[in-house]
Amino acid sequence: MAHILVVEDNQDILSIISRILRIAGYTVLKANDGIEAIEMARRHYPDLILMDLVLPALDGWLTTRQLKSDQRTAHIPVVAVTACASVEDEQHAREAGCDAFIMKPFDANTLLLHIDNLLNVRPGRGGIEQSV
Repeated sequence: MAHILVVEDNQDILSIISRILRIAGYTVLKANDGIEAIEMARRHYPDLILMDLVLPALDGWLTTRQLKSDQRTAHIPVVAVTACASVEDEQHAREAGCDAFIMKPFDANTLLLHIDNLLNVRPGRGGIEQSV
């Protein structure tokens, strides 16, 4: 099954997202900030990255730009998962290289649908009743 790197500084949200992904059968890698995310991506080459945009040390926009400018990690899909909900925030996330944009709060099925679409996985694993 696919490996997903979750980049999130809020430990409660990190725990919830990790649980959703594990229930859905994904292997979860975790990073608490942008610097750690870049190190993890270069070490483990995840199949997809879920990226909070507001992070300590290095924000999600800059982290995504660095990942997308690095030949080793440029191919990894990045999904912005953020409370930054303006049209401009989404535009900046896409300009930074994010392949999809999910606003918090979100439901688990929406998250999994975006992941499945980006990984070309056939949806249909059944619903997960969880909102984040």
